[in-house]
Amino acid sequence: MTAISGRTIGGEQQAVGSFRRIAPLLMVGTVLGGLPAAALAQVAPAAPAAPAQSAAPLGLPGSGVIRSINVAGSQRLEPDTVRSYVKLRAGDPYTREALDQALKDLYATELFADVQIRDDKGALTIQVRENPVINRIVLEGNKRLKDEKIRPEIRLAPRQIFTRSKARADVARIIELYRRQGRFAATVEPKMVQLDQNRVDIVFEINEGAKSKVRQINIIGNQNYSAGDLRSEMATKESRWFRLFSSGDSYDPDKMAYDQQKLRQYYLTQGYADFRVISAVAELTPDKRDFIITYVIEEGQRYKFGAVDVESEIRDIRPETLKALVRIRQGDWYNAKLVEDTVDSITETTGLLGFTPDVRPDFVRDKDALTMSVTFKVADAPRVYVEAININGNTHTKDKVIRREFRLSEGDAFNSFRVKRSRDRIQSLGYFQEKLEIEQKPGSAPDRVVLEANVEEKSTGELQVSAGFSSLEKFIIDLSIRERNFMGKGQEVRAGVNYSSYSKSIELGFTEPYFMDKNIAVGGDIFRRDYNSFRYNGNDRDTTYEQTTTGFQIRAGLPLTEYTSLALRYGLTYDDVSLDKNTFYTVGENGELFCDPLLAGRYLCDAVGKRWTSSVGYSLVFDTLNNRLRPSRGQRVIISQDFAGLGGDVKYIRTRFDADKYWNLGSGFIFSVGAEGGAIVPLQNSPGPGQDAVRLTDRFFLGEPQMRGFDIRGIGPRVLRIPYDANGNLATDRNQISDDALGGRYYYLTRAELEIPLGSGARELGLRPSLFVDVGSVWGVKQPEPTAVFVDKNNDGKLDTINDPIYRDIRDINGNQLYTYVDSTTNQTAYTTCVAGTPDSSGACVGSNPNPKAQQAYGPWEERFLGDTWKPRVSVGFGVNWNSPFGPFRIDIAKALVKREGDDTKLFTFNVGTQF
Repeated sequence: MTAISGRTIGGEQQAVGSFRRIAPLLMVGTVLGGLPAAALAQVAPAAPAAPAQSAAPLGLPGSGVIRSINVAGSQRLEPDTVRSYVKLRAGDPYTREALDQALKDLYATELFADVQIRDDKGALTIQVRENPVINRIVLEGNKRLKDEKIRPEIRLAPRQIFTRSKARADVARIIELYRRQGRFAATVEPKMVQLDQNRVDIVFEINEGAKSKVRQINIIGNQNYSAGDLRSEMATKESRWFRLFSSGDSYDPDKMAYDQQKLRQYYLTQGYADFRVISAVAELTPDKRDFIITYVIEEGQRYKFGAVDVESEIRDIRPETLKALVRIRQGDWYNAKLVEDTVDSITETTGLLGFTPDVRPDFVRDKDALTMSVTFKVADAPRVYVEAININGNTHTKDKVIRREFRLSEGDAFNSFRVKRSRDRIQSLGYFQEKLEIEQKPGSAPDRVVLEANVEEKSTGELQVSAGFSSLEKFIIDLSIRERNFMGKGQEVRAGVNYSSYSKSIELGFTEPYFMDKNIAVGGDIFRRDYNSFRYNGNDRDTTYEQTTTGFQIRAGLPLTEYTSLALRYGLTYDDVSLDKNTFYTVGENGELFCDPLLAGRYLCDAVGKRWTSSVGYSLVFDTLNNRLRPSRGQRVIISQDFAGLGGDVKYIRTRFDADKYWNLGSGFIFSVGAEGGAIVPLQNSPGPGQDAVRLTDRFFLGEPQMRGFDIRGIGPRVLRIPYDANGNLATDRNQISDDALGGRYYYLTRAELEIPLGSGARELGLRPSLFVDVGSVWGVKQPEPTAVFVDKNNDGKLDTINDPIYRDIRDINGNQLYTYVDSTTNQTAYTTCVAGTPDSSGACVGSNPNPKAQQAYGPWEERFLGDTWKPRVSVGFGVNWNSPFGPFRIDIAKALVKREGDDTKLFTFNVGTQF
């Protein structure tokens, strides 16, 4: 391997004879750009380097008439092709200068590694050595930047002719890539491995070096704000040990320019209209590892707003109408951000009215009074029309899928608000990378504009097998296949299987967002879900009822306005609610098993059964979110109702309301508030005394994960079964108390959350912490009749039955009363149907001694109906979302500040899964 020569070819050529005398002394090659020569184990044969200068052989007059021009040494190129590159022709006179120019012309083609011209009395011979052909490009030593990041920047490619200029350019590009990563100490040494048939391998040996950090940021000239406050506004941070996962402390020249703008924005929002950055200098430390950045600034005077007015040159819009959009008040400190927001607000409002406004703030500065008066002048700008809409980068997604999200069509009048809305709608599809922008380019005429959307597709297909552990459902296995952009048509196809300790499900679904190319979405789902409900018995969870739901749903949606849509649906489900017969059932007198309220409770026994539910519903949606996947501004309001009773066994009206609003507070802070609530009203009578007309499985439940700080179904109406001890006192040990959540007919939940930004390194890891407050309640269920009634007959403050357990007769499978007797052969108690005596070998009763009834003792206990109140529960906490290498991870630490008797709280919850 030889290092590639970086010596510039040019200048006056020396005599060929002189070159022949010094050629044996030259090394095979020199280092590109002055890098040291190096070689691998396999070294190419020595070849003379390109001469710095050449001309006619020494001793010749250097002039004459050309008799012939011969070409020697060419392999791939024809001799006539070589001769065509020079201006020398047979019969023409030539001089030393003409030979020099011929050499320059041949080297300028970059096809030759070496060129010589010999003169034998007018017979010129052009001796050439062609540049080799590249066999392959090899990258060595790159760990921080993978090959797929570097190779697109390299101009050299296999089967191309090697040239030194391209090699130098490739080295510069690779070094620039590393500088963008903050690695200013990176070096690249290109080497060449000679192969047969004039082929070479080009090897770029890369020394990445350490990342250049920002050791210190100095600010000179700040008088009203501390350097620490100003540094907090910058994207660049000083290198500190606690910024281990952040890349903000890496030096980046582009960030310096951005930070200057951030400083200017900060001062302009604080009233310093004359602020300027005088200089910004980055110096490399003596050890050449880090940078020290110094900003010299001039704050200037602080201004207040003077008179604020609006002038409208649009005939149909009065200034008084637009003044309501101005949130600036005279006497407030000057804030450039408020001015920008006002311009945007006026532009959007007038744009919605069909105008193309030109809103310009006119400033009048009074340096003596230190005031800044602003007049917003609104003019109707010359109408500009959309000439064309170009979409680039979509290799899988069909054009029409993107074009139908545009709020503008070719030929429409240009409207910046509609362009912004189009960008948000395309981004919300979830098919493309974030930070999508629609560029505006000049059209074929001054009143024409071309919109160009440069999209970068991302994977929309998901094949996921995940396993994990949840504090909610213990062990979880999930298999799902989903394609959100099926065949590039924007259709969604999904299939999933879920298994956990408490739920199992299989679902198939399909959605066509534009049915028959109309703005109507249609879809359907088929599903089967098995859910095992549970109750707490101390810290343990015992399975109570099992609910198996099988059914389907068909749905359709259509837009009413730009932000409002209507969704319709019809569903048919078959529910089978059952209890474990070995645990909760008893044999009756007729031999039939029945749900025993002493074992299960009346509320669970009432839920048992098989029912059909046929329901039709609608949802009215108002949505202005900028991104439906990860919104940062906008709002969404959903009102929905479902009517059950179009046939089937269940009849009710369920109404729900859900609203969310997001604010981007700047600097990465996102604040959101949400509110939801619901009510279910039965359209049928109660099936019996003490039973609610709304069955258990149709009610609302509240707790983890909707309301953090409380356990699953930990809020709302519930029945606690508290046993008595031998002394007649109620148990206080939570492990001895069974807890059954009953749900409610009504609920509400409000929440406020602030997402806190971290450094860019943490953002790259997918960490999104937040602070939150949750407030909610669920209530409105009919109080069930107690399983057993305890009466204080003596009025002594004690229940008379606490020392007397409740007894249930034990029967055989035919419903016959069983009795106990002592088996003489085993001397143990056994069961028999004999009222007296003992059974013989044939089963006949022998003897007259009466046998006691076989009975099971229950209790005593006290059942308490708690939590049925609208009064709010409140929790506060801290949570983190993390897109970890093991899958999505969410952790919440929440404290219940306000709770009611019977509520189940929970401080710590998490959910984690892994994909493979």
